[in-house]
Amino acid sequence: MPDFSLPAPTRAPDADVVELCRDLIRIDTSNYGDHSGPGERKAAEYVAGQLAEVGLEPIVMESAPGRASVFARVDGADPRRTDALLIHGHLDVVPADASDWTYDPFSGEIADGCVWGRGAVDMKDMDAMTLSVIRDRVRSGRLPDRPVVLAFLADEEHGGVMGAHWAVDHHAHLFDGVTEAIGEVGGFSLTVRDDLRLYLIETAQKGIAWMRLTVDGRAGHGSMLSSENAVTELSEAVARLGRHPWPVRMTPAVRAFLDAASEAYGVELDPENPEQLLSVLGGIGKIIGATVRNTTNPTMLKAGYKHNVIPGRAEAYVDGRFLPGYEAEFEATLDEVLGPKVKRENLVHDIAVETEFHGNLVDAMSAALVAEDPAARTVPYSLSGGTDAKAFSTLGIRCFGFAPLRLPPELDFAGMFHGVDERVPTDSLRFGARVLDRFLDLA
Repeated sequence: MPDFSLPAPTRAPDADVVELCRDLIRIDTSNYGDHSGPGERKAAEYVAGQLAEVGLEPIVMESAPGRASVFARVDGADPRRTDALLIHGHLDVVPADASDWTYDPFSGEIADGCVWGRGAVDMKDMDAMTLSVIRDRVRSGRLPDRPVVLAFLADEEHGGVMGAHWAVDHHAHLFDGVTEAIGEVGGFSLTVRDDLRLYLIETAQKGIAWMRLTVDGRAGHGSMLSSENAVTELSEAVARLGRHPWPVRMTPAVRAFLDAASEAYGVELDPENPEQLLSVLGGIGKIIGATVRNTTNPTMLKAGYKHNVIPGRAEAYVDGRFLPGYEAEFEATLDEVLGPKVKRENLVHDIAVETEFHGNLVDAMSAALVAEDPAARTVPYSLSGGTDAKAFSTLGIRCFGFAPLRLPPELDFAGMFHGVDERVPTDSLRFGARVLDRFLDLA
């Protein structure tokens, strides 16, 4: 029983969150996709230092030189609770060209009420919220009831091979007892009107199939006729694939979100053609619209070495994403559309995941959000991209996207991910830290 003669610990979960986010942004952790991660070690040491400062015992581990991740465990206050919660984030970011930005992408500048910089929403904001909340709870002696495992990971932006997947494959013991997890791209607001904000909780995400397509033809002089031109054959196949009209497929998470949005906006949902409803969602409609069907986007072409030489080989690179439950259909359609002359190989391939939108953890998310925003209503949704949740789900962990942010209605949040002038409002960071703190009381 607590000693009520002592003063209650002072709660300040949001006190450090803005400065922590700025500090993390200033460490350039750009991931160029070539298994180099400049700055990941420096960021990991920074995070480990913040955790050690309050008495935790973080572990820094490298999957390769410089490819560092940080792990720590916070004991639960209730000895009967052995079901640990994983809070995970990644330290790497996609590259940024400073000449395109209003402010230097690695400055952590504060302007117009926002922290600007690469990683501000993807996902050093959640890293900072987690650090701010955990540091405050440990300092004030407010341990959560259940154990909490923290993971700050390398390499998420290139599929997590050197980060989350490496940790799961080689150090699964770090996650002993973990039953549920929260991570990025969920818990953010979509304002319908002043008295109603939908907060999107990620319960599903599409699978990843980053492919190389290859056609072998006959090399020759550029002035000659050629019936086996690899560039021509590949170009035609890539065009077919890029324009293929993938059919609408309603997974449970997508249907649940669209039903909720239909009710909130008063726009009828046509399950066969949801475009009218998607059009009223603003920037978030781009994410949701990519989750009603499989997708294939050609992204790079490579062939030849001289203007007057027909190359013997041509290559194309495609970003493919498939819905939970529709991988077999996706694969079969690829082969049909590309035809027999195109060789297809996966360079990065990862699973689609989906969990149900119910249970104590979901209730805790909803209650924590409503306590900070009475207009909040939580709804499930599916992410069009992928996160480290894919790796952790292979351990049987139930994964959610919950990085809570109350956002200004005018902010194009979807456009912040990998975009120019990425930024997050300082008020949103403080809101998220307070919500996350309340959530840990309830989870």
